[in-house]
Amino acid sequence: MKIGKSGLVLWGIYAAFAVFAISSNIDETTFHFGGQLGGVKAVVWLALLAFLAYSIYCSFRENFFRSVRSIATLRWGRQIGADLYLGLFVALFIIFLNDGGLVALIWLVPILIYANLVFLLYLALNFDSIVIRLLGV
Repeated sequence: MKIGKSGLVLWGIYAAFAVFAISSNIDETTFHFGGQLGGVKAVVWLALLAFLAYSIYCSFRENFFRSVRSIATLRWGRQIGADLYLGLFVALFIIFLNDGGLVALIWLVPILIYANLVFLLYLALNFDSIVIRLLGV
């Protein structure tokens, strides 16, 4: 149960980005779960925290890079990887529509490295503005 140096560095970078994202996006509605879709927003935050906790747990159990190498040798592993990154570009498109090109560029590299851990963070932080843009609620 030992996490390698590369794992610690990756988690440190994620933590630094998360602190930056939270501190630059926080407002009075960030942690407000009332209203018509407050329960859905709470589920997004819980999904982020649960996925983050499970990802950290996995990093203590297995080497990420070794696991990716073994998965990449399988056809379904490559298909799942392609599917993941296609979905991440859809997520980046949502960021672009919500905040514009510059913000999408800021989130690009973290999303390509940390995938849905970063998009869930974006979705949780920007839930209200995304809902307003999509649903007009």
